[in-house]
Amino acid sequence: MKTTVDINDTLLLQAKQLAAKQQGTLKSVLEAALRQFLETHAESRSPFKLRKHTFRGSGLQTGKVEGDWSTIRDSIYEGRGG
Repeated sequence: MKTTVDINDTLLLQAKQLAAKQQGTLKSVLEAALRQFLETHAESRSPFKLRKHTFRGSGLQTGKVEGDWSTIRDSIYEGRGG
């Protein structure tokens, strides 16, 4: 994919010099640098963990059946114009 990015002149010159020294391309240098940056920052983030939540009570209210979503939905919107 092609995109346009503004890069500091000195930084771009250093990247070009490194590419020439390694007999590679500017693209390969930039991709390697970006990969390394993303890997470093991905490791620093902790993975998402869903916390367990429980509620007091004894299950469904009287007259409600698990999986009967139309009745449950009607109860939620009862008196609210829904």
